[in-house]
Amino acid sequence: MSSVAGEMRSEIRGVLFHESTIMSRLDELAGQISSDYSGKDLTVLAVLNGSLMFGADLLRRLEMPLRLDCLSVSSYHGASTTGVVTFNQLHLPEVHGRHVLLLDDILDSGHTLHAIQDKLMAETKPLSVKICVLLRKDVPRQRELEADYVGFDIANEFVVGYGLDYMERFRNLPYIGVINDEAITKYAPKG
Repeated sequence: MSSVAGEMRSEIRGVLFHESTIMSRLDELAGQISSDYSGKDLTVLAVLNGSLMFGADLLRRLEMPLRLDCLSVSSYHGASTTGVVTFNQLHLPEVHGRHVLLLDDILDSGHTLHAIQDKLMAETKPLSVKICVLLRKDVPRQRELEADYVGFDIANEFVVGYGLDYMERFRNLPYIGVINDEAITKYAPKG
């Protein structure tokens, strides 16, 4: 193990889901999604950057025609949501008259996915919008929202790996783990 990998591993308090467990669950999700969207015009919108790894692995398991686009939005500063969702592109993808599946890494407060769903419905008029998340955190939602497809339910802990980050670190870990308090302090935004 390289010293960088060892350092990152030492900042993880525990592994929640190993890579093999994630891949097995993605097989199940892909089966559900393929069945539900059989014969329909589907556009998958991946929310960047957190859903990148999840989306890539899930989409390779969907044996059906679909379109793929990405949305760049932000609502986090450090380990907590600001409650304000900022769209970082000028135009939304064209999804008028199509079924849309939003992919995101985690559902916690609900702010981000709620804002995206509202904006899509108001501005682009898709036939439907469903939500698929890798993780659903067991917390009260600040916005009324539920995911249609969920990889795993988790407790209210700060998780990283497999696309999830803390201050742009840990995304490249092949598993999902809980970051320790020392790492949260070490990488916390200054000022």
